[in-house]
This record gives sequence, structure tokens and C-alpha cells, in this order.
Amino acid sequence: MPISLYNGLTRRLEPFVPLDPKRVTMYVCGPTVYNFVHIGNARPPVVFDVLARLLRRHYPQVVYARNITDVDDKINAAAQQQGVPITTITDRFAQAFRDDMAGLGVAPPDIEPHATAHIGEIVAMIGQLLAGGHAYAAEGHVLFDVGSYPAYGELSGRDTEELIAGARVDVAPYKKSPGDFVLWKPSTPELPGWDSPWGRGRPGWHIECSAMSAAHLGETIDIHAGGIDLQFPHHENEIAQSTCAHGGKTFARYWLHNGMLTFGGRKMSKSLGNVLLVHELLQQHPAEALRLMLLRGHYRQPLDWSDDAIQQAVNTLDGWYRVLRDLADIELPPGALPVPPAVEAALCDDLNTPQALAELSQLADAARQAGTAAAKAELLGGGALLGLLQQVPEAWFQRGGEAIDAAHVEDLLQQRRDARAARDFARADAIRDELDGLGIVIEDSAQGTRWSVK
Repeated sequence: MPISLYNGLTRRLEPFVPLDPKRVTMYVCGPTVYNFVHIGNARPPVVFDVLARLLRRHYPQVVYARNITDVDDKINAAAQQQGVPITTITDRFAQAFRDDMAGLGVAPPDIEPHATAHIGEIVAMIGQLLAGGHAYAAEGHVLFDVGSYPAYGELSGRDTEELIAGARVDVAPYKKSPGDFVLWKPSTPELPGWDSPWGRGRPGWHIECSAMSAAHLGETIDIHAGGIDLQFPHHENEIAQSTCAHGGKTFARYWLHNGMLTFGGRKMSKSLGNVLLVHELLQQHPAEALRLMLLRGHYRQPLDWSDDAIQQAVNTLDGWYRVLRDLADIELPPGALPVPPAVEAALCDDLNTPQALAELSQLADAARQAGTAAAKAELLGGGALLGLLQQVPEAWFQRGGEAIDAAHVEDLLQQRRDARAARDFARADAIRDELDGLGIVIEDSAQGTRWSVK
């Protein structure tokens, strides 16, 4: 079935037709690695991980790049504060980001380019912009001349003056126009820097992604994605510099932007003290429930985060895994897991994950009623496309069980069974309460008594 995506550049839903069906290219803006990432930073990797899974079902090769920004003023500030080289900061937090994403079930991208490994490409692209009259050097800086690109502002749909006012850009005396942005800036001796035709310095943020994308995916790519907060100025600037550096070629054919996360209806921000770090959330909640939370809203809409919503996600997964646990003795049919057409159709419709999750719930109900290998396979296949239901059911229900004495729990359950057999219901209820105090939930069923961790 065909894939349709909402193209942020044209502002309409379009059939996805790659430039080369044999090699689909996608670039997603990755983190600036100076600290742990918050849960809002995790939405693009999770959402576009599902898109990559979908694309791989439809095309023989998908090349997915997600960058690491490892040179930035925030990184420099952190390194200076701690008195260490920037690599001490960037290596630590790049790995922390990878670990967090793995915890959320995000598959690694095919390519993970680092900005500092592409200084040569960045310098070469700046040289192309200078040669084409789209950039100028001033006081050790090189700046992009926004006035040289008449289409500037098309992505965000606003005129240049409005964009400049909204961006609160730095109006430096060496700029020809307030909207001109930095491609290269000088570095003082204590800051990281690289030799260039314009002196020792370091790249601006925007040029990094353009150079890395071109180096690994080509001058024109199929999909460029990221958070809506990057639409301006980052993505707007990427379009301008890439298009001008490559002789007017289209930079990205489809632009996808995910909405922001809110907390109690308010934007997450450090000033409000409501920023939730992924590595802390992974210690507090089941990772799969966090992933489900990030997929429960349509990617283009804002998503409100709350403890109640996380608990709802846990309850949903409890129900689905309960079905799989009841069907544990049923062997799956040979071959790859089938992908239910209804789940795939939902995702093909501009990555409609809420509808896909609703279809998954129906598959769980159908599997519960049918109790067949085919129904179990459909539930697992639908879950796999969303990156869900990948655990053994008992592992899900005993999550965090490494801190639980399983033998003690089983002993208490046996005592409860003995008490019930002796019709000592007061003792049986007391044992249930004791288990509850240990964080254990018990479930009496036709298959016997099962337990799980809250």
C-alpha cells in the first residue's frame, strides 16, 4: 500500500515517491551532546524510528542518518566549567544518548555522522557559497547572505522580516543584514578550533547538518525530519545554504516535523523546572511504556506528558502482554511475522500511530478470543512494526524483578494456596497484602496464580 506523508514545505499530504526507489534517504537532526537529553528530545528518534521501519518494508534500501553535534558553544561552556577537553563532554553524553535511545527501543541509524569529523566538508561547502556570491567574510567570520536567496522563508511560511523579528537574531556590526547567519566563526586560543582559509575557527550550527547530509546521503535527499522547534531558523537555513551550494538543486524533498511535548499543558523548559530526563525516566518507569507514550499522539501534534498517562500506557501493555502470556504455549507458524494490513495502513497514512495502536488493541482482543497461532502472530507482527511487544511476557510482568526475591514470592504464593485450600481466607488475604507491600501484583486465573511487579 502507498505511503502518504505531510510535507511541511508544501503544507499538504503527499504520496511518498522517493527520488530513487532503490535507495531511500532520510536525515534526522540529532542531539547536541553537552548533557543528558530530556524526553522531548526523544520524540523525534522514536517517531522516525517507526517511519524507518515502515520504509524498510516498502523499499530494498533505506539509508537513515542521524547526526551528533559535537562542537557547540554549550559544549564549550560545559568543558570550560569542568576544565576538560570537549571530547570528554561529547563522548560521555553521545554514549548516554545512544543508551537512552536503545532503552526506548530505537534502532541505531545506519549512519551517525559527527560534526567534528566533517570539518573538511564544512569548509568546502562554505567555499562553494563564497564562490557563488551567497556568503561573505567579515572580521574572521563567514556569513550566509540571506538576501542572495529569494526563497528564504518558504519552509516556515513567513517573510524574512517577520522571521528575523521572531528569531531575536544577534545583530552584529559585521553583518550586512540582521538575518545573515554564521557559517564560520573565529576561535580564541582557549576554544576548540580548526584551520581554515578564514583563520582558526569553528563552524556554525546550521552548516554542519548540510555538509553531513550531503557527504553521506547526496546533494538531494528524500526526507529531512526533526522537531518543529527546528523549522526556523535551523531547517530554513539548511535549505538556503544547501540549495545555493549545490547550484539550485532541491535539498530535501519531504520535510517532516514532530510537535513538542508539554507537561500539564505547559511547554517543557528548564526555567519552569519541568524538564524530564530520559535516563531518569528509564529508572522510574518501564521503557516500553515510555515508548508507547511517545507514540500515542499523532507526531505532528503536541503531546502532553503526565504520570497518569504513563500509568495508562503500563496498563495497556499489561493487557497486551497478558494475552501473549496466555498464548505462550502456542507455537508461531513458520516464517516471518505477518504485518496486519490495518496497522500498516494506519502508518502509511502520515504515520498515524494513534490509529495503529487502536488496531493493535483490536488484534489483542481478537487473539484473546481466538487463541490461535495466527492471531498471536498478527499481534506480535503489528507490535514489531511499532517497536512494541518485543519482550517475553514474563520479563514484562517481572520488570524490575532483579530487586525482588522470586523464591520468597513463590513461597508466599504457596502459603496463600495452602491457606485458601484450608479455607483460611483471612490468612490468604493477609498474604496478598504482604505481597502488595512488596510491590507484587497477583492474578488468579484458570491457569493458576501469576505474579508481576507493579
